[in-house]
Amino acid sequence: MNSFYICPESPGDFPAIYEVNRQAFGQDGEARLVNALREDGDYDPELSLVAVHDGRIIGHILFPPINIVSDTATTPALALAPLSVHQDYQCRGIGAALVQEGLSECRRLGHHIVIVVGHPGYYPRFGFTLACDRDIHAPFPCPDEAFMALGLSTHALDGISGTVRYPLAFDAVGAHTS
Repeated sequence: MNSFYICPESPGDFPAIYEVNRQAFGQDGEARLVNALREDGDYDPELSLVAVHDGRIIGHILFPPINIVSDTATTPALALAPLSVHQDYQCRGIGAALVQEGLSECRRLGHHIVIVVGHPGYYPRFGFTLACDRDIHAPFPCPDEAFMALGLSTHALDGISGTVRYPLAFDAVGAHTS
């Protein structure tokens, strides 16, 4: 499917973004998470991207700020959460395009690390590797193979270790996956 484009969200997109997330996940946890992050100011609108087809939002990706905290340092990073594509448009490359464009925007804006809780068969194609191999850990129970990290520049993950600290909105809605 080539007849879609990706752009940053605008305030008029909020209801459609909510609906795409609700529909894609079959419940409203991720949709409420996006709204809570906006309300708390824990997101950059340039890193909340939508896929649009025939004037309709059919996908969404968000990269909210997180920290990787160790005994000696706090390292800023981003989470990839959530990624959603409307069920009618899944398996057409829209999610992959959102991830690729989103990671490109993260790099352009000077970010260095992205963390994702996601399907271990999907995210490695974008360069994500096991976070535990870097001594980076989730603050909640999570299978090692689903908790992944990506350095957006050479050596970005060198010397980085600790536990990821998510914005409070994640706990409030009980969502950590993409």
